[in-house]
Amino acid sequence: MHKKIIIAFAFVVAALFVQGQEIQARLTINAAKVSTKVDRKVFQTLQTTLMNFLNNRKWTNDPFQPGEKIQCNFLLNIDEDLGNNVFKGKLTVQAARPIYNTNYDSPIVNFLDDNIAFRYIEFQPIEFNENRIQGNDPLAANITAILAYYVNMVLGFDYGSFSPRGGDTYFQKAWNIVNNAPENSSIFGWKSFDGLRNRYWLAENLNNNRFALVHDALYSYYRTGMDIFYENEDAGRNGILNCLNFLNTLNSGNPNSMIIQFFFQGKSNELVKVFSKASAEQKSRARDFLSRLDVTNGAAYKELR
Repeated sequence: MHKKIIIAFAFVVAALFVQGQEIQARLTINAAKVSTKVDRKVFQTLQTTLMNFLNNRKWTNDPFQPGEKIQCNFLLNIDEDLGNNVFKGKLTVQAARPIYNTNYDSPIVNFLDDNIAFRYIEFQPIEFNENRIQGNDPLAANITAILAYYVNMVLGFDYGSFSPRGGDTYFQKAWNIVNNAPENSSIFGWKSFDGLRNRYWLAENLNNNRFALVHDALYSYYRTGMDIFYENEDAGRNGILNCLNFLNTLNSGNPNSMIIQFFFQGKSNELVKVFSKASAEQKSRARDFLSRLDVTNGAAYKELR
């Protein structure tokens, strides 16, 4: 009996260790725009189901301590009921990365995907198989394919911020999802012709050698920039300026690429604070780079004078 208890306990501990090692995600569904004719309980069940999918699946082969889990937020705004249990909406994905020697988390992914369509029948199991991403029903498979895609993007950016090209494995997994994505007349965002800012182009840029400098920029921003800022502000700023220089070179040969826009989303306030106490020369260089690279937030960077 004693031996059986020990074995049972070992299985429980092993299960707890495996589950959700990498991702600590919060997923929220907002279905306020959907007709009240649809039972609201469906969305509560869906929210719980998708949360379990994100947090209980093992996404890497690496062990993660509880304090090492990557913090993520997913906000699914469901805008339309298309009938036949099919819904359409938008997904906001946010993830942060802790900075060494501080309590500060830096935004590493902050993106709005406005092409979400999927089928969900309450209590029907959701599935994701890397070898059969289409599943039995493309519309039912689309929501898990999208979430798996963004989890791999988050992992790629996180790993790539700690070691040079450290995220390549996960960017390749995201690209595999793109190339085998569910297909249906209501599904968009996986194809090159679906727009200039979508899942296809983000994964394409990150796996295309023409954009290799973005990986150097990512590593430079965090490991030679933000991570040493506490110990040496001047060196940290120079690390971030090196990142901006990489991105400027990349942008010169590939203007208006999606990856440049993606990189800067959520970072403008952080960058203004980083350079607010910089030398005049550093401020000038940062302002010149940022006004070209992050046009959307150009007004914010005018403060760097």
